[in-house]
Amino acid sequence: MKNKLLKITTNLWFDTQAEEAARFYTSIFENSKIGRTTYYGKAGREIHGMSEETVMTIEFELEGQTFVALNGGPHFKFTEAISFIIHCESQEDVDYYWEKLSQGGDEKAQACGWLKDQFGVSWQIIPENITDMINDTDPDRSARVMTALYQMKKIDINTLKLAYNE
Repeated sequence: MKNKLLKITTNLWFDTQAEEAARFYTSIFENSKIGRTTYYGKAGREIHGMSEETVMTIEFELEGQTFVALNGGPHFKFTEAISFIIHCESQEDVDYYWEKLSQGGDEKAQACGWLKDQFGVSWQIIPENITDMINDTDPDRSARVMTALYQMKKIDINTLKLAYNE
């Protein structure tokens, strides 16, 4: 496809919490906004089962990434097979996103910087340099970082740096 702009939008299927989720996420990310909202009407009611004027979709943007949240009913659930990665510059950033996104989430799903939020969406809250540490050419450094990482729920950047520089 020559000279065609490729735009990929992430669609998130919720039971009935699409608008709540969009407002929650946009309240956390500084560079965010709510976009268009569509509503269910009479058409297709026998298929979708939603009341008229119920939110069908709500568009929102987080840090330049466009999302659509759909109220599609209870047919599908989120799994950890898909997650959103937040690259953090500092421990303050890690702490902020961890605190906000883990509120009401599944504490049993917290490990190695991963968490599941109150809607069942999985997030990875990681320092921007973690990939470099894990992929270091010195296998001992890499192993020490991984060993430290496996012991964490929320990532502690100083602990990883100490393991890396031992």
